[in-house]
Amino acid sequence: MLEINDLSLAVPMHQASVQAVSHVSLSMKPGRVMGLVGESGCGKTLTAQAILRLGEHQGITKTGGDIQLHGKSLFSMSEKQLRKVRGGQISMIFQEPMTALNPVFSIGSQMLEVIGLHLDLSHHDAKAHAIQLLEDVGLQDAEHLLQQYPDALSGGMRQRVLIAMAMSANPDYIIADEPTTALDVSVQKRIITLLRKLQQDKGLGMLLVTHDFGLVAEMCDDVVVMYAGEVVESGAVMDIFDHPAHPYTQALMGCRPEVAKYGQALTMIEGQVPAPGEWPQGCRFAERCPYADADCRQAVAADAWQDNEHIARCVHVQSQVEADASC
Repeated sequence: MLEINDLSLAVPMHQASVQAVSHVSLSMKPGRVMGLVGESGCGKTLTAQAILRLGEHQGITKTGGDIQLHGKSLFSMSEKQLRKVRGGQISMIFQEPMTALNPVFSIGSQMLEVIGLHLDLSHHDAKAHAIQLLEDVGLQDAEHLLQQYPDALSGGMRQRVLIAMAMSANPDYIIADEPTTALDVSVQKRIITLLRKLQQDKGLGMLLVTHDFGLVAEMCDDVVVMYAGEVVESGAVMDIFDHPAHPYTQALMGCRPEVAKYGQALTMIEGQVPAPGEWPQGCRFAERCPYADADCRQAVAADAWQDNEHIARCVHVQSQVEADASC
């Protein structure tokens, strides 16, 4: 199991270190897809990248908590040990394939480098493995494609190459950070279908970072909702969709285009996510929440409501549940 336990992260800002993620905990299970949801600036990507310690060279530091893979702390590993985990046990698919692929190296050289790092194969066998991976993700003329450079490929093809590279060492877990953001709508559906098929065929655990609840409904088994650097709600996908408990989750789901009435403007959440270092006292969503009162603006709500594995960080959830039950 891949577990994040009470993780806090700080980022460098204005010659100081500012808390950007606070006490985040989640557990990724083999064979299940977890959606990590929230607006831009909520800390989703920071949390996802921390799993592979990718932000350390940018000055992002862990100020508390831990991340464990099969019971072993990833933060206790040496750089040599971590290189084996990256791509070998946990792979990442980035949201912008053109920046994730090196433009001065061919597709083949980049794929063979990843394969060579994790698998003990001859050059001939490694090349055959790369061709098979490209074919598995639906790319034609794979042998010729190995000789191409990233700028010769379309966005959808580049994303498929990244997926093939992520799968090259048969990892246990995949982290997909907004994997369809940079793609045309016509391509997004095919990429999501491909990811879901690969995940199911291989029995992978997957963390899907997104702001799209439609994508969550299609892909995910479990959902974690983040706001202003902290988890505000988590649970099974059907619990979240059928009974969204936290006001922020309710507001996000109300913004979906498919729930808008014909001829009316789309619903929006007034205001914006407070930046790190500017978080208010008490509930961080209080300034945008229709239920907020004086207590919300003073006290920090812990996981105030729980129904089995469905958890919400809001003191008003229980009163809402009781009011609904009495109707």
